Amino acid sequence: MDFRLTQDQRDVRAGVRELLAGRYGREALRSSLDRGADVDRVLWRELGEAGFFSLRLPESEGGVGLGLPEAVLVFEEAGRVLLPGPLVATHLAAGVVPGAASGTAVVTAFDLDGPLVAHLGGADAVLGMPEVPAGVPVRSADPLTPLWRAPGVLPAGYRDAGALLTAALQVGSALRTVELAVRYAGEREQFGQPIGGFQAVKHLCSGMLVRAEVARTAVYAAAVTGDPAEIAAAKLLADGAAVRGARDCLQVYGGMGFTWEADVHLHLKRAWVRAEQWRTAAGAEELLAEALLAEASAGSTV
Repeated sequence: MDFRLTQDQRDVRAGVRELLAGRYGREALRSSLDRGADVDRVLWRELGEAGFFSLRLPESEGGVGLGLPEAVLVFEEAGRVLLPGPLVATHLAAGVVPGAASGTAVVTAFDLDGPLVAHLGGADAVLGMPEVPAGVPVRSADPLTPLWRAPGVLPAGYRDAGALLTAALQVGSALRTVELAVRYAGEREQFGQPIGGFQAVKHLCSGMLVRAEVARTAVYAAAVTGDPAEIAAAKLLADGAAVRGARDCLQVYGGMGFTWEADVHLHLKRAWVRAEQWRTAAGAEELLAEALLAEASAGSTV
């Protein structure tokens, strides 16, 4: 069995990376911070035109006609650049909410385990709800993910796919923090040599890489099987890789990492928020425990 990406899948990933590098590089990220947390409607439409939201919509309905394995590759790239906005919800709404597939509509969704919803103030629709409810803004750790408290629930049919795509975003962020840490470790010098030559820094960077690659493997596998337990495991691993990776990257940066100019804190804050979206660690652990119990019970009756 060949587990490598196909050429078409590599082309999809390369195309999205090129698009985001040209349209949402570091300067654009910083501009978003200065402008505020509102969704960039022009960028949203460009993503729609590129097929970001209609990727899994059948070609007969105007979509690209691909599947979850390709979708996680695309969302991984979005996670690398910290692309803001309710990407997952709008993607899931393609073909359901008018304008979602083309990026002319911004669609958000409620969290699975709580009454919080991101980007409610600028949303045209909420996934699974007839209209956008009124809400109360609450403080968010991430300056580019505004949160609101409002009445509503997340429809069951979207939960697994949403958790997997969020995990892919986390993987992209985790891989990016590895790159940031390694690059800084090669540039920053102490005692006449790059800090990357010190064993403690090497261990931090290698641990970040291992966690990120393990999480990426789990996300790719879950995208192929679509198994709810494997998706829960992938989300659990991806959340850990993103949060711990950003923390370790901050450790490599030292005092510089605590400044507003460094991007490390943005990855950590986004990872914190995503870890509470679609499926939390507690929820994932419960689902995995139930799956293991069911498997053990089935084995004992054979």
